[in-house]
Amino acid sequence: MDDLEHLAERAKNGDDRARNDLMKALEPVMRGFFINRIGLRGDVDDLVQNSLVRVHRSLADLKDNGRLQAFAMKGALYELQDWYRGRYRPKERLFDAHAPPDHPIDPFRPSDRLDLDRALDSLSPRAREIIELREHGFKYEEIAGMTGSTEAAIKMQVKRAFERLRDIMQVVVLLLLRTS
Repeated sequence: MDDLEHLAERAKNGDDRARNDLMKALEPVMRGFFINRIGLRGDVDDLVQNSLVRVHRSLADLKDNGRLQAFAMKGALYELQDWYRGRYRPKERLFDAHAPPDHPIDPFRPSDRLDLDRALDSLSPRAREIIELREHGFKYEEIAGMTGSTEAAIKMQVKRAFERLRDIMQVVVLLLLRTS
C-alpha cells in the first residue's frame, strides 16, 4: 500500500507518470468491484472509466493518501448508483415528427377525434411550454437551460403534465363512448 500512497502523493504534485500508474493500479480493483455487482456486461468498461475519471478529477481533494482506495471506491460506488438509476441507458426516446404514425388516423375512432389543443389548454402556461418543447424534439437538459430550471424539475413537470393530459383524455374518451 505504500506504493499507492507514494504514487498518490506524486500524482497530486503533478507527476503525470505517477497519475497514470495510479490509474492502472486502481483499474483492476474497480473492474472486480463492478463485475461482482452487475456481472460481465458491456457497461463495466464505462463504469470503470468513469470511476477513474472521477478519481483523476478529484485527486487533489484526497487528504490522506493512505485512504486512496477507499476514496476511489467511493467514486466507483457513485458510478454504480448512477448505473442503477439508468444513467448508462438511453435517457429519453424522442418522437420523430417526420415518421408516419403507427396507425392511420381514423376520424370515426373516438381516440382520433380528441382535441389536443383543448387538453393542452388545461395545463399551466409553463407546463404547456415544456410539453411543446418536448414535442419539438428538445431534450430535458436543453429545456432546463431554456427555462432556467433543472433537468430533474423538467422531468417531473413533464411527468405531471402527461398524467394530467392522460386523465383529461380518459374523461373525454369516456364521454365520447357514452354519446356514441
